[in-house]
Amino acid sequence: MAELLPPGTPAPEFTLHVTPDQSLSLSELRGRPVIMAFYPADWSPVCGDQMALYNEVLPEFQKFNAELLGISVDGVWCHEAFSKDRHLHFPLLADFERQRRGRATVWRLSQSRRHF
Repeated sequence: MAELLPPGTPAPEFTLHVTPDQSLSLSELRGRPVIMAFYPADWSPVCGDQMALYNEVLPEFQKFNAELLGISVDGVWCHEAFSKDRHLHFPLLADFERQRRGRATVWRLSQSRRHF
């Protein structure tokens, strides 16, 4: 199990796929508030409702120039279909490969239930 980070600690750098040929690194968003919404699976009823709720309140986050990122272990193709079906207006990042290879910095952050 990963060591819990104390409140106020900057999230560790990561790079995850948004599409099959496009990645996003946390460092690209430095200086802006970032909301990382971790969830287990795209098509589960609870997660679908959670992402829909974030989508509805997205304008509130944008008032503060905050970037919302959905992160799960689903692959980019699954995210693409889910995002289109639910009309989501924020990126979903695929953490499948990192978790599978045991380099799951993002997964460990989600397990800690900390907010950064």
